[in-house]
Amino acid sequence: MNQTTRLLASTLLASGLASAAMAQDVPASANDDVLKIGLVYTLSGPPAALGTQARDGFLLAAEKIGDIGGMKTEIIVIDDEGKPELAAEKARELVVRDNVDFVVGPIFSNILMAIVQPVTSTGTVLISTNAGTSTLAGEACNPNFFTTSYQNDQNHEVMGAYAEKMGYQNVFLMTPNYQAGKDSQAGFKHSYTGGTAGEIYTELGQLDFSSELAQIAAFQPDAVFTFMPGGMGVNLVKQYAQAGLSGIPFLSAFTVDETTLPATQDAAVGMLGGANWAPDMDNAANKEFVDGYIAKYGAVPGTYAMQAYDAAQLIDSAVRKLGGDLTDRDALRAAIHEADFDSPRGDFSFGSNNFPIQDFYLVEAVKREDGMYGTSIKEKIFDDYVDNYAAQCKM
Repeated sequence: MNQTTRLLASTLLASGLASAAMAQDVPASANDDVLKIGLVYTLSGPPAALGTQARDGFLLAAEKIGDIGGMKTEIIVIDDEGKPELAAEKARELVVRDNVDFVVGPIFSNILMAIVQPVTSTGTVLISTNAGTSTLAGEACNPNFFTTSYQNDQNHEVMGAYAEKMGYQNVFLMTPNYQAGKDSQAGFKHSYTGGTAGEIYTELGQLDFSSELAQIAAFQPDAVFTFMPGGMGVNLVKQYAQAGLSGIPFLSAFTVDETTLPATQDAAVGMLGGANWAPDMDNAANKEFVDGYIAKYGAVPGTYAMQAYDAAQLIDSAVRKLGGDLTDRDALRAAIHEADFDSPRGDFSFGSNNFPIQDFYLVEAVKREDGMYGTSIKEKIFDDYVDNYAAQCKM
C-alpha cells in the first residue's frame, strides 16, 4: 500500500498560524502532488472500539484502492481522546501544519461541532463518517461538510416507527446528555406518537445505570428506547439483564451492534436496533467489504467501519474524476456530491445538504454461523429516506 500512516502528538498551534490558515480559500495542499488525509477518531478510553472500527474500515478501503484518487497517499491518524478542545487543536494541526486535503471523522457529535469550523473555514473538506447533527443538516449546513453516515435522528426514527407499529403506548427513553442524545430522542418521537413513562438524559460516559434501571423496574413501561454507544452500551445491556428486565422490550440504536456484541454476547441476542446497514446485506460490494474486514481484523464490522470504508471510496471517486487537480474547489465539491462508488449498503446518494439519501432497517442482534456476533436485517423501515432538516439548508 503506497501510503504512510503516522500518529500525531497533540502539539498546540500558535494562534497566528491558525489565523493565517483561516483566510485561505484554496488550501495549500491543493497544489501538492501527494494526497493527504487526516483521520480524527476516538481511539482511547471506553469508546475506543468505535473509533478503532472506523479507522480500520477506512484503512481497509485504502489498502484495496492503493493510491487513492490515483495519487500517492499519506494518511495521518490522530486520537481525539474524546475531548472536544483537544480535537479542535489537532484538527487545526492537520489543516495548518500538515496541509491535509481531507479530514475524515469523528465518532461523537460534540467532537464534530468542535472541529467543523477549524477545518471547513480553511476550504478543507470534512467528511464525517458517523456524527451527523441536526444543526449541520439544516440551517448550519456547510458546502465543505459531507457525511457518509446519516443525520443523527434517522436510526432512532426507525425505532420510533417500530414502537408505533407495535402499538406501544408507554415507552421509557434514556440517552446521554449531548447533541446526539438529544437528536436521538427527537428522532424517536418524530415517528412515535404514544406516551412516555420517563425521559432521562444521563451523563456522557456513564457506566453505572442502577438508578435508571430501578426507575424502569418501577414504571414497567411497554418498552425501553435507548442510545448508548460503546462502553456505555456494554454496561447497560449487561446490567439490564442482571436487573431482570429482559421481559421489557429493549429498543436501541448504536447500543447493540458489532462494537458492543463481542462483550455482551448472548445477553444482547434478540435485541432490536435501527440501522442503515447490516453485515448480512446481500450485494457484491458488501460481501467484499465484510469478508475483507473479517479476514484482516478478525472481527465483524459495524456501521462505523462501513461508513469510513465508504468515505475512502468517496474520496477516491472524486479525486479520480478531477485527475488529482484539487484547486477548483467548486469542482471538487461537485465531484464529491456525485458519490460515484458502490456502497456496501446499496442505495447511496447525497441530498441537497450533503447528507445521504439511503434506506433504513430494523435489525436484530444474532449469533452468526461462524460463532461471532453481529446484527441481521429483519425488515426495511424507510426507503430512500431524506432527513427532516434538509429543507432548512440554504446552500
